[in-house]
Amino acid sequence: MPAKAKICGINHPDALKAAVEGGARYIGLVFFAKSPRNVSLPLAAELARMVPTGVRTVGLFVDPTDEFLDQALAQVPLDLIQLHGEETPERVAAIRVAHRLPVMKALKVETAADLDAAAAYEPVADILLFDAKPPAKLPNGGAVLPGGNGVAFDWTLLTGRRWSKPWMLSGGLAPDTVAQAIRISGADAVDVSSGVEDRPGHKDPALIRAFLDAVRGA
Repeated sequence: MPAKAKICGINHPDALKAAVEGGARYIGLVFFAKSPRNVSLPLAAELARMVPTGVRTVGLFVDPTDEFLDQALAQVPLDLIQLHGEETPERVAAIRVAHRLPVMKALKVETAADLDAAAAYEPVADILLFDAKPPAKLPNGGAVLPGGNGVAFDWTLLTGRRWSKPWMLSGGLAPDTVAQAIRISGADAVDVSSGVEDRPGHKDPALIRAFLDAVRGA
């Protein structure tokens, strides 16, 4: 069975259409003001209403307050909350209970030791996401974000590893690298954001389709 794919940072109907028609199983909406992919709540609500049954709408938050989560969830129909900050296992558990939604927790990876942190989140998260640890600075001089930096980590760190919860691979994936990443890591779900953009924050429908084709081919 082909790996499942998540296209994150959707902020335009054309990108959403390409993702859905290409077979993406998850659509990611970013609620983080510093990101070029950030969407307003009214736009996010409009996009979420366009997502068909069978595709899950994911809201990405970075260390969100309870007030902001309440506000976002009151306006945007989400299927899954993605936490991409420094949330503790206790905070993940509290958000999951308070909002009665499954939670994906992103873990930042550079070395094998970073994967050990997953053990604390397995009891409280529904999905684990392994992303590259943000670099100190980017080669192009762009702003470093908690995710979506276009940076990969060593996929062999995941080879043969098993967790009790489903997991997803992220970080530096693109149409020309995702098949290799799947083969090396063993991932059955992948997440892409900057790898399908022609400029920061702007998803290219052709790149989205190429990425999803590559995932199916893997």
